Amino acid sequence: MKVRDTSGAEGADIFNISTQLERFSQLTGAVIAWLTVVMVLTTFVVVVLRYAFDLGWIAMQESITWMHAGVFMLGAAYTLQQDEHVRVDIFYRGMSARGRALVDLGGTLVFLLPVSIFLGVASWDYVATSWAIQESSREAGGLPYPFVPILKSLIPATALLLILQGIANLLTVGLVLTGRMPSEPGHQAPQGEVI
Repeated sequence: MKVRDTSGAEGADIFNISTQLERFSQLTGAVIAWLTVVMVLTTFVVVVLRYAFDLGWIAMQESITWMHAGVFMLGAAYTLQQDEHVRVDIFYRGMSARGRALVDLGGTLVFLLPVSIFLGVASWDYVATSWAIQESSREAGGLPYPFVPILKSLIPATALLLILQGIANLLTVGLVLTGRMPSEPGHQAPQGEVI
């Protein structure tokens, strides 16, 4: 493949924006991954307290469920960035780079972005109401305010993270389709150069 120097060119700018958005998804994924460690340790503490000392806290048990939800929701954009979402790739795998880019373009425009925007818009009142009424757990001894509204705020946060990663995907696909970027997964063009 021929390498073109596009320093200061539109292709390099688009590549840099896409790279920054993907780095943000990677950072989010790395931070959220540590939440799984906290979740495991909290589960261990709950089990030890229950069976060794006959003690239990509803709030601690609820926090495990909410952490689990947080890992899945906030980790969705990272999983998308890593191309690890479940899909049937019987045909996709055998397609040309341009064909895969077209499928990714269609999937992002037809499914990812509309669903993410809908999720963000539809959850807004739900989250705002939770903050307005200073919602706490329905269980006696459960999570107090402001934990429940913070946790419900993960829904629009997930939508935003998915939208940002979707934009990064669109930029990358655009570069592939215009021939300004290699299509091999995981390839990073040199700084200031787009292939």
